[in-house]
Amino acid sequence: MPLGYVTIFDFVFSIAEYILIFATVIAHRTLIVRKLKGLEDIIGVTSVHPHLDLSTGWRFLSANEHEHRELCGPDPLHDDVAEIRDLYFKANPDYTGRYSVPILWDEKTETIVNNESAEIVQMFNSAFNSAFNSLVDDKYMTVDLYPSQSKEDIDAFNTWIYNDINNGVYKAGIARTQDAYDAAVTSLFKSLDRVEQHLATTSKGPYFLDDRLTSIDVFLYTTIIRFDVVYVGLFKCNIRDIRSGYPAIHKWVRSLYWDIPAFKDTTVFEQIKEHYMKLTLLMPGVSIPELP
Repeated sequence: MPLGYVTIFDFVFSIAEYILIFATVIAHRTLIVRKLKGLEDIIGVTSVHPHLDLSTGWRFLSANEHEHRELCGPDPLHDDVAEIRDLYFKANPDYTGRYSVPILWDEKTETIVNNESAEIVQMFNSAFNSAFNSLVDDKYMTVDLYPSQSKEDIDAFNTWIYNDINNGVYKAGIARTQDAYDAAVTSLFKSLDRVEQHLATTSKGPYFLDDRLTSIDVFLYTTIIRFDVVYVGLFKCNIRDIRSGYPAIHKWVRSLYWDIPAFKDTTVFEQIKEHYMKLTLLMPGVSIPELP
């Protein structure tokens, strides 16, 4: 990795200033786990502006912009940083990769700790546990989204969910040909059918793995909660919606949203809609939607 990122396997928590910078559906998972693990007082958070510039990437809200957006504002640590790419160059002046979010930034070392959401989730899940003795309520120590006895199942499900559902909606939404769209949307709904079948017949509930909340629930939630709001219409994923077409998934996502504050409190529908509606340049408009 060109910036010398730290992985879950060699990250050691230290008393420092950590800032989580987020924006997208994939980045949302890190925000949920930050709250589930009680890390709000240890890890600050800010959101980039919901409008993605296709030439320069994500930017922060400038100091003279008076728009009210939850968690959205200027870079809280650097007066000279206006765009996400500025942070990448601050960490490594020779950086040549993508300027992606989320970013876990360490103020003490002035560098990016990690920018892979799945690895940040694992860091939040266990690497900060040493802080619980003095900085975080001990009740959060028992929250384990990646229990050792279920690691193989969790890894397998998360890989499948990421490829076929998290990315599946994008494969359909930005398909450049009719054939590509048809294949993507068919595969996506087969995967949703599989989730529905699992939740309805295999899982004893209320979570994906019976009564144990895991990262599977987090990774799947961030796409499902956006599905009816955004993907059905804008991405033409309209064979069925979640509310009326998938009763078991609908019950599962409602339970997460209404029963666990970390899910509801980090889901800001107005910003979700604004972010996607400003990404219409990514929608080629060449595919004819499937009929419901």
